Amino acid sequence: MSLFIKRIIQRTIHTIPYNSKMSYPLVCLGNPLLDVQANVTPEYLAKYSLKSNDAILIDDAKTDPRMAIFDDLVAQEGTIFVAGGAAQNTARGAAYELGPNKVAYFGCVGKDKFSEQLLEENQKAGVTSLYLVNEQIGTGKCAALINGVDRSLVTDLGAANHFKPEHLDKHWSVVENAKAFYIGGFHLTVSPEAIVKLGKHAKETGKPFVINFSAPFVPQFFKDALIQVLPYATHIIANETEAASFAESFYPGGEVKSDDLVGIAKKIISDYNKNATVIFTHGLEPTVVVTSDLSVNEIPVHPLEKSKIADSNGAGDAFAGGFVAGLILGESLEKSIDRGQGLAKLSLQEVGPSYPKKA
Repeated sequence: MSLFIKRIIQRTIHTIPYNSKMSYPLVCLGNPLLDVQANVTPEYLAKYSLKSNDAILIDDAKTDPRMAIFDDLVAQEGTIFVAGGAAQNTARGAAYELGPNKVAYFGCVGKDKFSEQLLEENQKAGVTSLYLVNEQIGTGKCAALINGVDRSLVTDLGAANHFKPEHLDKHWSVVENAKAFYIGGFHLTVSPEAIVKLGKHAKETGKPFVINFSAPFVPQFFKDALIQVLPYATHIIANETEAASFAESFYPGGEVKSDDLVGIAKKIISDYNKNATVIFTHGLEPTVVVTSDLSVNEIPVHPLEKSKIADSNGAGDAFAGGFVAGLILGESLEKSIDRGQGLAKLSLQEVGPSYPKKA
């Protein structure tokens, strides 16, 4: 029996509570995961054929040799367990900015101790968890392998892979009462139908609908799903690596260079959604913003000494959390991006996808 499974043998089963009659300005949809985080060496990454800042999705948990990583990390001293999942990190970040009972989060979890931990972390952060609970499959998990300021992610979706659009119907009043929506790109691997369902409502009602590419493999291997949902986006977020992956996947003939962030953004708008604003973060470089009229702006990031960076895991999710909080607060595009950069700066100084405690 694996060490990782032993950790969850003794579990306390309970019903995950929620109140679907309440109104939440922001609704997020994504894959709830437990992050298993540890510092590793370049040699460790090479052992599992991983790259720095990579993101791998395990297709078959029974046969993929990278599943051994989870047992490795459990046995390794210093491993930490953090409530994760990109969109769930963003939901907590938005709640950090907006306050409690302003953010609702949809996703699928198992009926186990891990989902209890995720629920507890969301409750502490002021996020309402509208989980679909799968009693046959365990909660998903993500190995976050930290190598200096870089990180590689290896994800076993588990129950997160079994979200159903019908779960949204059960809580449609929450959808109707929302002011904006945020979608983690990882969910394109699970239920594009659920994303489209929310997207249609957002488009019909004129609500902001923010989509994050989330990882380079999303535009590379889930191109058709991305094409389905792009027309509904009012705002599209990605980092420079994800933007390059989009260019290579969608324009293999070289119509746009993979390092031309402005060119990529303009192609997304002209070819897939003429009403969208595209936002490309670029590490310590200025954030590139291209609006629907194809005007370009570059917004400097908040400076932070390298010595103060504790962990880069979740910084992009924090940026998105601050950004969507700005939209909810009615701030300008520039102010919302600045708010996102401010929250990312705070997250970089914490271990894991988390934020400092407020006084």
